[in-house]
Amino acid sequence: MKIAILTCEKLPNLNPEDQKIIPALAKHNIEASAAIWNDKTIDWTDFDYLIFRNTWDYFEKETEFKIWLDQIEELGIKTLNPIAVIKQNIHKFYLREMEQQGITILPTVFIDKTDNLNLAELIPSHWKKVVIKPAFSAGSYLTEVFEISEIQAISQKYKSIASEKELLLQEFMPEIQTLGETSFIFFNKKFSHAVNKKPVDGDFRVQSLFGGKYNLVQPSQELIEKAQKIVDTFPENLLYARVDGILIEDELYLMEIECIEPDLYFNLSKNSLERFVAAIVELIP
Repeated sequence: MKIAILTCEKLPNLNPEDQKIIPALAKHNIEASAAIWNDKTIDWTDFDYLIFRNTWDYFEKETEFKIWLDQIEELGIKTLNPIAVIKQNIHKFYLREMEQQGITILPTVFIDKTDNLNLAELIPSHWKKVVIKPAFSAGSYLTEVFEISEIQAISQKYKSIASEKELLLQEFMPEIQTLGETSFIFFNKKFSHAVNKKPVDGDFRVQSLFGGKYNLVQPSQELIEKAQKIVDTFPENLLYARVDGILIEDELYLMEIECIEPDLYFNLSKNSLERFVAAIVELIP
């Protein structure tokens, strides 16, 4: 059994935590190696499975990545997570589908590509502060938070972006700065662990790149079940899923469910790497 663990040019050998997957799989007689997704010298048919982990530049190479996904699909190479899930998950309009399935999401306006962006016509009158970001993005790429008083300047700034990319507007929730964002991590659709992430004072971005602080937490069974409900909307098998949300008055508001390349915080939860590898073994014949 040969498995490629997918990464990007910036991390040719995977990030340090994901590097540990390779020797862990070797204990199960599975040969795994890091593989850069857009390396033209790789013959993907050499592998039995591809696992998406550190493809952290896909949103910067949107067209190339979509073409590559189509090629892998046409070759019939099995992937974890499945290609159909990846194709859906890379475009955040999936949140609209989630909402239609009864999942509570942050108040969101979905904007199709347009040459006539006018945010004043789109933002609900009661919103005071707004987050704007592309539907095809990650890691706070082209993401800004703004006050309603800045709406004209932001409209102008995002006018050219809106002509090329679909956008999301989300009501800014102050809880992100006080309570932070909570990530519920699932392996093979079973809850593994949860991490709370808080931004530095005055910021809204929880990524460690911007100074965010991460802590392992133990959510209530009720909250785990709410996150489980989100994961269970997928009919496909999932090696992993990370449910990112904000807790407001005991309700879990979904920000996103990451099924392509999220940090899974192996370093914060004891035995989580072993649980991840066990899920791989369960899912491959």
